[in-house]
Amino acid sequence: MPKNKIEKKLFIRERYYDKAQRMKIKRSEEYEVLEEVFDKPTLMTIYHLMNQKVIDKLHGAVKSGKESKIFWAIAPSGAELAVKIYLTVSAEFRKGMLPYLAGDPRFKRVKSGKPLIYTWAEKEFKNLKIALKAGVRVPTPYAVRNNVLVMEFIGEKGVPSPLLKDLPPPSPQESYLKLLEYVKLLYSKGNLVHGDLSEYNVMIHRGEPVLFDVSQAVLLSHPLADQLLRRDIRNLNQFFRKLGVKIQDEEKIYEWVVGNGSSA
Repeated sequence: MPKNKIEKKLFIRERYYDKAQRMKIKRSEEYEVLEEVFDKPTLMTIYHLMNQKVIDKLHGAVKSGKESKIFWAIAPSGAELAVKIYLTVSAEFRKGMLPYLAGDPRFKRVKSGKPLIYTWAEKEFKNLKIALKAGVRVPTPYAVRNNVLVMEFIGEKGVPSPLLKDLPPPSPQESYLKLLEYVKLLYSKGNLVHGDLSEYNVMIHRGEPVLFDVSQAVLLSHPLADQLLRRDIRNLNQFFRKLGVKIQDEEKIYEWVVGNGSSA
């Protein structure tokens, strides 16, 4: 049995197949809670990731939302992981996904229903890889399968780093300029627009901003790209203005990001 309070939270400890090749997971008291939250396909997906040596232990939820839950996990190497599990969500949320997917040539065959959740998870995985390659600080993505995304845990010992909205960075001016640089790098090197950038989607880890929740990020060819870029810029300016930062003109930032102006 687990020896500390953290390990007494949700986790899957032992797994194996029986003679009929049906999965069995030895129960703990916490697993009963897990069973209430996740359906069988999700549990099978988690099992597969464990069997593939991506995940060793799955601990408690560190963040919950309408669309997903994020769990703290441990890799076989001992590294901390964030396991993001997209839930079977309402038709309203699925409808909200479509505008971000419909104009993306990477996902031409989008269908409604549960496969849409799988596509959404895959989209976030691909966007994280693009952002990382472009030089933007985001959680490193490790694997995606069905509705489960495994990535780097931003935090320490199961405690997530704070959101920008909850803890102002030690140097607001530097963080503001760094985030504008990330917007430009995403655009110029990643061919992406974040699309939902705000103080709610930035973590402050060891004094540095880290972008996350990039599932809605769109390619520059997307019909909403320009509109979303301007909204990202406006959101950053509105937040950092409250911190007393000397912000730049939104139109000048826009021109700089798209390559038509001097530095922001």
